[in-house]
Amino acid sequence: MPTQPDYVRISNAYASAIVEGKLKPGDKLPSIAEMTQRYSVGATTIKMVLVRLEARRLVRRHQGKGTFVEPREKWLLPEDDDEPVIEI
Repeated sequence: MPTQPDYVRISNAYASAIVEGKLKPGDKLPSIAEMTQRYSVGATTIKMVLVRLEARRLVRRHQGKGTFVEPREKWLLPEDDDEPVIEI
């Protein structure tokens, strides 16, 4: 059984594909229906995937048209040395 929720695993896989250039700016992602069938998950799970990708500005959703990869300059990627500072 996976240690991460499905929406995290799927969104991480898409994020990696985008960052590595397997999916290029302007490329259209599969529809929610196609993803639910491909990954054997519910539509709510796929919507959570898209919300995570959109929050990092990796994709942009256009109602009635689809979800598209954004240009690299819009992406919000974590820096390797960005450790969150938490004061207690």
